[in-house]
Amino acid sequence: MILCRTIAELKNELYSIKHSNDQATIGLVPTMGFLHEGHASLMRQSVAENIASVLSIFVNPMQFGPNEDFERYPRDEARDLAIAKENGIDIVFMPEVKEMYPSKPRTSVMISQLTERLCGASRPGHFDGVGLVVSKLFHLVQPDRAYFGMKDAQQLAVIQQMTDDLNIPVEIVPCPIVREPDGLALSSRNVYLSAEQRQQAVVLSQSLALAKQMVEEKGITPEELIARVKAKISEAGQAEIDYVEWLTYPSLELPAWNEPIADHSEKYILALAVKFGSTRLIDNALFVPNTRGE
Repeated sequence: MILCRTIAELKNELYSIKHSNDQATIGLVPTMGFLHEGHASLMRQSVAENIASVLSIFVNPMQFGPNEDFERYPRDEARDLAIAKENGIDIVFMPEVKEMYPSKPRTSVMISQLTERLCGASRPGHFDGVGLVVSKLFHLVQPDRAYFGMKDAQQLAVIQQMTDDLNIPVEIVPCPIVREPDGLALSSRNVYLSAEQRQQAVVLSQSLALAKQMVEEKGITPEELIARVKAKISEAGQAEIDYVEWLTYPSLELPAWNEPIADHSEKYILALAVKFGSTRLIDNALFVPNTRGE
């Protein structure tokens, strides 16, 4: 495994791979580090499907708001490199902020409509920063495939839209959410939770499981489903709901609010964002009417 801290080093290594095998496919796993089993599952899929795999580790300041946790975002370089090596990564690209942004960027990559709800509404400018850094990584690595987890389902939809709109020649590969044994979705931010908050946070996956049961109920509407999911989450005393939304996916449009869910054939997402203290967690599940979700 090769560690590259500069763009020049990254380009040299990719040049060697592509010119030693003109049929080589490159997989990219973009991350902000503090890796866990969710990231590892993306790495393993990339390694299985490509000749070479690149893992990027970069805490991108452009996607953090002024009152968010950029400075205290968890970092553990030695552990991250060990996990990357264990999972077969060929190149780790770990640049400093000055390497990616030598000066303040004057370009943004804005994706409209898809970013107006969910985390886009709660975190203004967040997805402009995501679009910018992902487009930079796509241009630097020029991967054949890029791997993203479904936990950040809105991010996945935004990146797919950007890729399609700009004709970027990369296949976006969605990967399933990885969970703890009790159902909590793996997240680098889980380390912020106190013991009591960690215990209460399982209510997110429990509320998604409840939703899967409710979708099977004849005549249930999005309005009724959301009300009951919110009531379930509120059973956790430290839970502060940011949003609970039922939308079409990946278009992220509002459905007919008072019409039975089962009357429609679109794919839907139930997306949650909930704070426990200062820690904001997200989770989601996909549904198709008359099934139990995906």
